[in-house]
Amino acid sequence: MAYIEPAPIKDKENPLESMMERFNLAAEKLGLSDEVYNVLKNPAKQVIVSLPITMDDGKIRVFEGIRVIHSNILGPAKGGIRFAPDVHLDEVKALAAWMTWKCAVVDIPYGGGKGGVRCNPREMSKGEIERLMRAYTTAMIDVFGPDKDIPAPDMGTGPREMAWLMDEYSKSHGMTVNAVVTGKPLVLGGSLGRTEATGRGVMVTALTAMQKLKINPFQATCAVQGFGNVGSWASQLLEERGLKIVSISDISGAYHNENGINIQEAIAYRDGNNGTLEGFTGAEKLADPMELLELDVDVLVPAAVEDVITIKNVDKIKAKLIVEGANGPTSAKADAIINDKGIMAVPDILANAGGVTVSYFEWVQNRLGYKWTAERVNRRSDRIMKDAFDHVYEASVKYNVPLRIAAYIVAIDKVAKTYTFRGGF
Repeated sequence: MAYIEPAPIKDKENPLESMMERFNLAAEKLGLSDEVYNVLKNPAKQVIVSLPITMDDGKIRVFEGIRVIHSNILGPAKGGIRFAPDVHLDEVKALAAWMTWKCAVVDIPYGGGKGGVRCNPREMSKGEIERLMRAYTTAMIDVFGPDKDIPAPDMGTGPREMAWLMDEYSKSHGMTVNAVVTGKPLVLGGSLGRTEATGRGVMVTALTAMQKLKINPFQATCAVQGFGNVGSWASQLLEERGLKIVSISDISGAYHNENGINIQEAIAYRDGNNGTLEGFTGAEKLADPMELLELDVDVLVPAAVEDVITIKNVDKIKAKLIVEGANGPTSAKADAIINDKGIMAVPDILANAGGVTVSYFEWVQNRLGYKWTAERVNRRSDRIMKDAFDHVYEASVKYNVPLRIAAYIVAIDKVAKTYTFRGGF
């Protein structure tokens, strides 16, 4: 079968519309000019390619590859490559724009980009995934570059795929180019501290927000939805700092223990059980995994997928603080209700920006040809995340808006000012 049906947008709400709703609110508060508004609203570049791949059975299958550069005003575009069955242009455009705002919020010199290939890596062999990744790299050879567009892993891709991308790009340039991609294996120029970076950023912003709310971490409870890389690291690091993690979940379901879950045990169990928590005995399984979001906890960390907090369940949310480990876990329509309930929500473009911060450090180390220690990486990323939270909090007070709109204000203001200084068009 050579033709793949276009996937419908799986969202209850179109992710691009959700992003634009927040963008519009922030632009209005800033009094953005029409010129800057229109430049920032539209992606700078969209590339769609066909990738014919020889499958293991000898048949040729054609995959669709996408790369969107939303902005390169602050610097080269930065953003992951997603291998998933429902990759869709609108979703990639929204994620690319989110990357622009995320990089601007943490004040690193990158624009936003995002890429994807519509495929199901779970149903593909290692060889098929490698051929697809190399074909995608070749098709994007003029798009990628250490000074133009620096990809990274995302859903369905990891260090292995980034190594193939770096190798393919390097071969076409006749030399090793480490800095073209981040999220690489350590031996190929990856950075120490990268694996836990996003979860660590969630921990830092959660603790900084708890200070503002006067929540004592040693008396606080927390529920974490999603126990992948981000959720498990956030759980572990928050637990180390005194929080009691009472509930965690993954694709197998949600698990609850009001006395606190031993996170090290849960991680060890997951890693020895084909990557899932199915059968974990350190907590009771909840009848409905979505119950986790409605538990009476101090801190809620949605770290799974987008649009889990929607107008259908937002009324039942009891947490005092939401820290968004995932991209877009709260729908735009649910935002207003969260604000009315007086719940502080640390938005995705701030809370999970620890990952792109350490990706930036990886790129810097590659350019320097010098490796930093894990302590230096952690110290610098913690400082950047805390400073970013403080700037967003100040904007939230100044403009009298929730943290999410404040984060967009900080980001859009930075990109708009840079655009103006550069002389516009």
